Amino acid sequence: MTSDGPLGRRDRKKRQTRAALSAAALRLVAERGLDQVTVEEISEAADVSSRTFFNYFAAKDEALVGDSEGDRERVLRALADVPAQVPALRAIRLALTEVIEDVEGEAELWLLRMRVVMQHPVLLARLVSGNAATEQALVAAVAARTGLPPEDTYPALVTAVTGAALRIAMVRWAHSGGARPLPDLVDEAFAAVAAGLPDPRHPEPHQR
Repeated sequence: MTSDGPLGRRDRKKRQTRAALSAAALRLVAERGLDQVTVEEISEAADVSSRTFFNYFAAKDEALVGDSEGDRERVLRALADVPAQVPALRAIRLALTEVIEDVEGEAELWLLRMRVVMQHPVLLARLVSGNAATEQALVAAVAARTGLPPEDTYPALVTAVTGAALRIAMVRWAHSGGARPLPDLVDEAFAAVAAGLPDPRHPEPHQR
């Protein structure tokens, strides 16, 4: 079935409804604050019922941070497609490409989202790392790539460090008002990690 068929139209309608709910939630929270906005008010602003809201999101916070589960699945699929010989850090950066491009493609919405989450730090970690299920899935994927057990330090550390690098790049992008390309900021953060975070006062690592 093509994208112009009934399924394609239905999927587009679902994406439009999800986007409308997210935009309404972000707009209202930006105006009033996190605790001053209800699901009912978000639904009314998006011209849907509260029941429809819960068809898309389990809670208000999910509407604010976006589709972390969908992003997780896309990243995991992309990571599985990166050749096994590519180092784990580089592989994760490549796996994030599509998600990062989507963020830039919806810059207005995402800049508003970043403003909201920076005003409410409880949302920031969830925005980037999703939840415990996301972290565990990425740890397992890195462990499988490297041949290490999931309880080894390396898979967990790579997952944590890349999540921090992405979060910092997105915060910098938001602070610039989107003036700097997000992929460049992500590359900069990942390059610093790959270099071992050398002290900028001593760019050449000291040998013992």
